[in-house]
Amino acid sequence: MLIQVGQVLSAEELARLRKILAAAPWADGRSTTGAQSAQAKNNEQVPLGSAETRLLQQIVMTALNRSPVFFSAALPKRVLPPMFNRYAGLTNAFGNHIDNAVRFIPGSQGERLRSDISGTLFLAEPDEYDGGELVVEDTYGAQRVKLAAGDLVLYPGTSVHRVEPVTRGTRLASFFWVESMVRSDEQRRLLYDMDLHLTHLRETVGETDAAVVGLTGTYHNLLRLWADV
Repeated sequence: MLIQVGQVLSAEELARLRKILAAAPWADGRSTTGAQSAQAKNNEQVPLGSAETRLLQQIVMTALNRSPVFFSAALPKRVLPPMFNRYAGLTNAFGNHIDNAVRFIPGSQGERLRSDISGTLFLAEPDEYDGGELVVEDTYGAQRVKLAAGDLVLYPGTSVHRVEPVTRGTRLASFFWVESMVRSDEQRRLLYDMDLHLTHLRETVGETDAAVVGLTGTYHNLLRLWADV
């Protein structure tokens, strides 16, 4: 499933991220990708392990951890520390590829994470650059995504996807992967839809309505059945 999460970052957080990125060092983005993806990748990234990356990661993780929509959609077990890229000039595109199924967690003792969900957090406004759409291939065809700065898109790690060439300006983004408590994309979608409807019911009939209590129990029983924690 492809889910957009609006306003993950506050205006203050976004401004701070942009200030850090403006002064950050940049390196070849192919340093953090697999063999197949490296053939398609042509962008720049803030180097892993840099002081700037650690500051940026703290801001993004704080924002993700407070987002109820992100939690509901991803049901995160673990999140790979976010990375940061830019597309501009001659380093301006990322062709069709599929993300690695397993990622090593930087700074760990060989700890690994299964990439169930890919996330892109947009850090530049759409009118700041031309092109640069994230294109995700799914069962309904090619989904083209270009969101406001501070908005997030989540999509299955199994998807073929690409970033279209940026022909003007600079596209800035954070990207990361999630290992979900619920491995199946179909099961996560059912739980997310149920949670959305439950939220609406709570707002209209209250927390103690019998149907709300019953459906909340069903949600948690399904999560209990499917979750790996």
